Amino acid sequence: MNALFIASDHAGFELKEALKARHPNLPWHDLGPTDSTSVDYPDYADRLVREINGRSDLNLTAALGVLICGSGQGMAIRANRHSKIRAAVCVTKQMAEL
Repeated sequence: MNALFIASDHAGFELKEALKARHPNLPWHDLGPTDSTSVDYPDYADRLVREINGRSDLNLTAALGVLICGSGQGMAIRANRHSKIRAAVCVTKQMAEL
């Protein structure tokens, strides 16, 4: 894996930080936010998608993203509006693998 992009909204900020702390050896590229101040989730979903789709130096099959919001649904819906992106809400390891 060349890159693991991560972004959240304010509701997902603490989980985003916890994931990075729990897995410090992963190649995280944190796209924000930097604190739990209220933000709009579509801005961060779009930022992550643009980063993945705009990186010509990456093998896109090796570039992954993690989007975190209150339910996960809003981020997944927004990300799926973009080409080359397949986002899903995964709450178990099996769901993520499938």
